[in-house]
Amino acid sequence: MRTTMRLRSSTLVWVVLLTISTFAQQHNGLVPSRTLLNQLSGSANYLTMEELWFQQTLDHFSPYDHRRFQQRYYEFFDYFRLPDGPIFLKICGESSCNGIANDYISVLAKKFGAAVVSLEHRYYGKSSPFNSLKTENLRYLSSKQALYDLAVFRQYYQKSLDLKLNRSNVENPWFVFGISYSGALSAWFRLKFPHLTCGSLASSAVVHAVYNFTEFDRQIGESAGPECKAALQETNQLVEQRLATDQKAVKTLFGAAELVIDGDFLYFLADAAVTAFQYGNPDKLCSPLVQAKKAGDDLVEAYAKYVKEYYLGSFGVKVQTYDQKHLKNTAITEDSADRLWWFQVCTEVAYFQVAPLNDSIRSSKVDTRYHLDLCKNVFGDGIYPDVAGTNIYYGGTKIAGSKIVFTNGSQDPWRHASKQISSTDMPSYIISCYNCGHGTDMRGCPQAPLSIEGNAENCSSPDAVHKVRQEIVEQIDLWLSQCQDSARRLSM
Repeated sequence: MRTTMRLRSSTLVWVVLLTISTFAQQHNGLVPSRTLLNQLSGSANYLTMEELWFQQTLDHFSPYDHRRFQQRYYEFFDYFRLPDGPIFLKICGESSCNGIANDYISVLAKKFGAAVVSLEHRYYGKSSPFNSLKTENLRYLSSKQALYDLAVFRQYYQKSLDLKLNRSNVENPWFVFGISYSGALSAWFRLKFPHLTCGSLASSAVVHAVYNFTEFDRQIGESAGPECKAALQETNQLVEQRLATDQKAVKTLFGAAELVIDGDFLYFLADAAVTAFQYGNPDKLCSPLVQAKKAGDDLVEAYAKYVKEYYLGSFGVKVQTYDQKHLKNTAITEDSADRLWWFQVCTEVAYFQVAPLNDSIRSSKVDTRYHLDLCKNVFGDGIYPDVAGTNIYYGGTKIAGSKIVFTNGSQDPWRHASKQISSTDMPSYIISCYNCGHGTDMRGCPQAPLSIEGNAENCSSPDAVHKVRQEIVEQIDLWLSQCQDSARRLSM
């Protein structure tokens, strides 16, 4: 595997021009629920899928352990303004990183003349340090290790670029981007390594670890609206009644007979509803369900149709994602992200999406005990989330950072684990519209499947998205300028 940076062919042309002193480049302008926090598919949705590799340190916190592993990354140079253009570091999160997504980052890169690089999160995809994912081998899977990965990679990449450009002691301005968990990493990277980036965009950034995340379910009720909420609640009650009398039949109806544990099945049904609101497709769920309720049709049948045709069908979720037997599989497969993300949930952040005591959408059987039992069953004794430790280390919603932009969609249940109130040097924006969900500022509408370049025209209020994007552009422009001014003063 390759361990040195390799520029794309178009960039190599620029480097040659630069080295013979005839370079003149102008740019015509100035970034699951369960395992569904970062749904993306299709090669046409990527700026690049060309894999590059470098050697990463396994344990950044041990002075004695010098083991390394191969970590995958990507680079995109089509809009880069050589030699001093910014570098946008787009953080990959809790899934296989198969390339650089062609979302709003491409628009921002074009505007600022930026290169875009993206590093796969340790353990996910092809960046696994071990051949087995047994619990003992997961000890190095944490947000803290991942942040150091990013810092080491950032230094490595800058030095590699300097070598390619035949220069020394020169720093391009860096800016980091992330959505969801990677949005939290983006904010935490600026918090922990402020000298390595000019700023951060933390889109739908879940920076606050939550033990019992009841606000998640409450937001689904608000996003659904009175009619759809009532239909969902009645559907859930009917499902529970049928489970008590003939669980095999009702699970088969939803195409989920393999889910032996009732809690797994009920979590699966809850997530199926969540996805409609989280990713900007509320009508795919609410329209048929409300219509069925008004017509007196079987709500369970109507919901099962939605689950099979949309959630398992066009959206592409696999039932096994919810099967604890699958989560216990320690072999490395294309679906290993399910087990890996649950390990992070069970050790660091929790986000236990439990039912509120009153007026819940999801089943009351999806409770704290269900989650703790899952952690123990899948990973063994002594595995539970240190939520307090995580929030002490990063600050939660009281994060004491600077030059971080937080953004959230009004319909997104995850926003209640994000920073929603602006503070000094950390503006926070809520994008309000009917289908503004997870990562709307970067993904547009709907949020899945991907809207190329984050197209916002299908948002119920495109102006709301454009307004926040303008604020983002102004902050990036300001913070990059401040970075460049500081670098110039130091070089004088």
